[in-house]
Amino acid sequence: MDKKSKKFLYEYLNNASPTGFESSGQKIWLEYMKPYIDTYISDTYGTLVGVINPDHKYKVVIEAHADEIAWFVNYITDDGYIYVVRNGGSDHMIAPSKRVNIHTSKGVVKGIFGWPAIHVRVGKEETKPEVKNIFIDVGCTSKKQVEKLGIHVGSVVTFDDELMDLNKKYVTGRALDNRVGGFMIAEVARRLKESKTELPFGLYVVNAVQEEIGLRGAEMIAARIKPDVAIITDVCHDTTSPMYDKKVSGDHKSGDGPVLTYGPAVQNNLLEMIISVAEKQKIPFQRAAASRSTGTDTDAFAYSNEGVASALISLPLKYMHTTVETVHYDDIENVIKLMLEFLKNLKSGHDFRYIK
Repeated sequence: MDKKSKKFLYEYLNNASPTGFESSGQKIWLEYMKPYIDTYISDTYGTLVGVINPDHKYKVVIEAHADEIAWFVNYITDDGYIYVVRNGGSDHMIAPSKRVNIHTSKGVVKGIFGWPAIHVRVGKEETKPEVKNIFIDVGCTSKKQVEKLGIHVGSVVTFDDELMDLNKKYVTGRALDNRVGGFMIAEVARRLKESKTELPFGLYVVNAVQEEIGLRGAEMIAARIKPDVAIITDVCHDTTSPMYDKKVSGDHKSGDGPVLTYGPAVQNNLLEMIISVAEKQKIPFQRAAASRSTGTDTDAFAYSNEGVASALISLPLKYMHTTVETVHYDDIENVIKLMLEFLKNLKSGHDFRYIK
C-alpha cells in the first residue's frame, strides 16, 4: 500500500460516520474519488456514487457501505448521567470503561462509559453489562450541565478509538465494518484510472449509507441506478480466533484471501465468473455459505427492481462490532485485485441468466 492510499485509509476510517450521520466521511471519500471518476450521484440520505462512463446503458456496480455502529443518547438523569440505545448493532458488553465522543451542534464532547469497581461486583449476583445499565459520564453533576454542553436526547455517540497497525501485517480499529470496503472500491477506481483502463460499460462505485440498520441505503440507490450487475464487498468473520465454532460459522482465516459466498441472493453464473478470474489471476480465495440471506447489501441489490445479478466478496475480519476490528493487509489487496480483474474481464451486455 503506497503512502497516498495509507493516508486516505487512516483519514477515512478515523473519521466518525455513524448510521444516519455519514456525511463527514462521505465528503472525505468523495474528495479522494473525484480524480478517478467522470461524475457522481448524491442521494437524499447521503449515499454517494462515483460514476465512470455515465452514458453507457449497461450498468455495473461495485459497492460497500459507509456507516458504522454507534449509540444514541436516550435519557439524561437529574444527576448528569447519560443512558443510551443502540444505533445499529453496537455491543453493550464492550462498553464499560470505553472513551466516547458525543457529537453535538457545538462540537464533540468527550465522555466515558463508567462502571462500578470490581470490589463491589462480587458473588453470583455480579452485575453484567446490559443496554439498560451502561451509562456515560461527561463530568457533570446535573442534567442542566449536560444540556449546556449541547447534549440532548438523540445526540449520537461513537467510541473514541483510532486505527493502528499490528505487526505490519494487520490494521485494527473501529469501523473497518465496512468503511474498509469504501476504501477498497475507491482504490479500484483509482487503479482503473491510473492504468488507463477503458471499460465497455458504465461503472457505478457505490458507497451506501444505513446498512447497519437494514440495508436501507442500498435499497434506495439500487432502485435509482437499476444496474445489470452488482459486486458487493463487506466483511465476514475470521473464525480462527478463539471462541468461534467453525461448524456454525464456517472456516475463514485472515490472510488467506477474500471470501466468496454461496447463497440464494448470489447469482451463480456471476459467482463462477468471479471464481474463474481469481483462479486465472492466482488470487487466493475462500468460500462461505449463507443459508438464507447474506445479511449484507447483496440482498438489497439482488432483489431490487426486476432482479440484479449480484455477488458478495467478503474481507475476513476479527472481532466484528468492537473497537479492535482487525483485517490483514494482504486480504485488502486481494479484494481490490479481484474486483479490478473482474471488471477488466467483463464484457458489456453480458447476460447472466440461467436459461436464455
